[in-house]
Amino acid sequence: MRYRLLAIDLDETLLDAGSKISPRSKQAIRAAMERDVIVTISTGRMHLSSIHYVRELELDREWPVISYMGALIKTAGNERTLFHCPMTLQTAVSVAAAAEESSEEVCAYINEQFYINRENRYSRYYRKKYDVPVEVVGRLDRFLEKEGCRPTKMTIFNWEGEFSGIEGRLSKDYAGRFTMLRPHPFFLEFTHRKATKGQALHRLAGALNIEREEMISFGDSANDLDMIQYAGLGVAVANAVPEVLEAADLITAANTEDGVARLIEQYISSGLL
Repeated sequence: MRYRLLAIDLDETLLDAGSKISPRSKQAIRAAMERDVIVTISTGRMHLSSIHYVRELELDREWPVISYMGALIKTAGNERTLFHCPMTLQTAVSVAAAAEESSEEVCAYINEQFYINRENRYSRYYRKKYDVPVEVVGRLDRFLEKEGCRPTKMTIFNWEGEFSGIEGRLSKDYAGRFTMLRPHPFFLEFTHRKATKGQALHRLAGALNIEREEMISFGDSANDLDMIQYAGLGVAVANAVPEVLEAADLITAANTEDGVARLIEQYISSGLL
């Protein structure tokens, strides 16, 4: 059986320590594309901050890009929306209120804009590096309620990585109303309960008439877990978190050692791509 789709996470998976795509990775991905393999970037990032990598790889304009952990799927070139599942307003307000009550920094991503209760290192980084619109709005729960905005994704920041209190409270009070993941030690992220990378792959399988057994997924963090489990071949880079390493069918080299490229090259040489 030949694989027909590669779903590749960006940060800590495809990107190197400098957040770059190495020449070897570009060459391997383009070699797969020449064999009519569809390549989809699957990231927790907002679409606006990831699309330049898609363009750098020169992916087909009609190919899908998964962003916001699966809450948004757009085509690469003409940016046609294939799927968008924002959080409900009630859930978003509840998450923001819990963060405010715990004096946490919290942001919401709405229509490719970044709204935050107070400026922090992450918002400054986003504004400087990606020229993303950032607006400081004060209490985020009140802003969302007033504007009636439904975020595509929300993030709570804690620079000590201490989320146990708020995680437990939100899990208990709002079980089943959102997806809550910790893809980074300092970020606790929320999307709609139907918006994960694995569910996004399931949607693409139907839309593209590709069986899950014909998909390879690459990832490293908690938001990659169900994507690794869904694809016919789930591949973890060596630097992945323990639960992803355990769930993966294969483990390749780390992101700093061109792990994605090595696996692609191996499967091209063996005729599986």
